[in-house]
Amino acid sequence: MKQNRILSLVGLATKAGKTVSGEFSTEKAVKTGTAYLVIVSEEASGNTKKKFQNMCSFYQVPVYFYGTKLELGAAMGKEFRASMAVTDQGLSDAIMKQLTLANGGSEYVKNESI
Repeated sequence: MKQNRILSLVGLATKAGKTVSGEFSTEKAVKTGTAYLVIVSEEASGNTKKKFQNMCSFYQVPVYFYGTKLELGAAMGKEFRASMAVTDQGLSDAIMKQLTLANGGSEYVKNESI
């Protein structure tokens, strides 16, 4: 149930025009300071995860590894998506809250064996 709430918030943010997706657009949003939250699929390659981990750490943008490429894509009304950024502070806070709750109320694990 929690997972659906996260993905429905991603869908809501997308409908509001407050998300960008795909590696290039996500990276651009982080580097230009418009990204408040980055979500990378758990299925993304180790290289992609490491790249976003390092970049988001440098630019101080929260990054979470969550969902499959298909789930992220479907939530955004697109096909597969390995990475996405939320460009609205309020929506990114709401999604982060749900990610934390989905992880049993503790801080979400941002870097799993990278």
